[in-house]
Amino acid sequence: MEAFSTLAAKYTALGLPGFRGWVEIFVLTVFFYSVLRFLHGTRGAQVLFGFVLVPAALALAAHYAGLEVIGWILQHLSGYFVIAFVVIFQPEIRRVLAEFGKHPLSGGNAISTSVVDAVVDAVLSLSKDRIGAIVAIEREIGTRAVRETGIRLDAEVSSELLRTIFFPHTALHDGGVVIADNRIAAAACTFPLTQQEIPVRKHGTRHRAAVGMSEETDALVVVVSEETGGVSFAYKGRLVVGLDEPHLRRLLTTSLLRSPPGGKGAIARAQSKTDFTADAIARAIEEEEASP
Repeated sequence: MEAFSTLAAKYTALGLPGFRGWVEIFVLTVFFYSVLRFLHGTRGAQVLFGFVLVPAALALAAHYAGLEVIGWILQHLSGYFVIAFVVIFQPEIRRVLAEFGKHPLSGGNAISTSVVDAVVDAVLSLSKDRIGAIVAIEREIGTRAVRETGIRLDAEVSSELLRTIFFPHTALHDGGVVIADNRIAAAACTFPLTQQEIPVRKHGTRHRAAVGMSEETDALVVVVSEETGGVSFAYKGRLVVGLDEPHLRRLLTTSLLRSPPGGKGAIARAQSKTDFTADAIARAIEEEEASP
């Protein structure tokens, strides 16, 4: 104990941080890394960069160039930056809190293979006929608020029922379907719209709703374009467009089905990655098939 105290005193005398200081540095490093990784590839990352860069540049200019007025303004406005941060990053903060609110031992809702097959079959049929559709599959974060905006069904998931719901001029075709606990929980639901700029211009409100739903929850959202018949996939605020049947099936299988015991295999490896694009999952499956 005396040796530890002596060593700590020497570190302090040299101006180096003590044990608590290193713990604080480690915690802050992990925190900022987690935030940057969480926002990577989203509009929030660009906004955060501008939100930090502009005040920092002004502060440096005020300090080294002697701009007293700008320095005085920044000093008196610093307390409002916290409020501005909360307002600007409200969707991202809500997503972070929802992620932390997940049960640490929960692996998510168990989705059966039959549900994946029914969704894929229905989506491909709707895509062929160019019938617009949007289907959200609930995982760990509940979607009750969204379900309450539609019509409660609590029906078995089938390709025929999904196609009937989205058939034009039917009572439930206008809106989204939510699947929870291997059941069609509700239809004609209103999904939240994202504030992001969808990169592909020909994709409109339906795709913005898919991305918005994936931002508010951890649900997987499949959307069919009424104009082009193209199939897209939204997850964690990211949109993957132009999916064919193999890629769509791989995305849903990898994202929804539980990995085998021991955490090995293509599904487990892909689930551990943040990149849920079709190419990333296809590479993981190809590596698994090539391995002895």
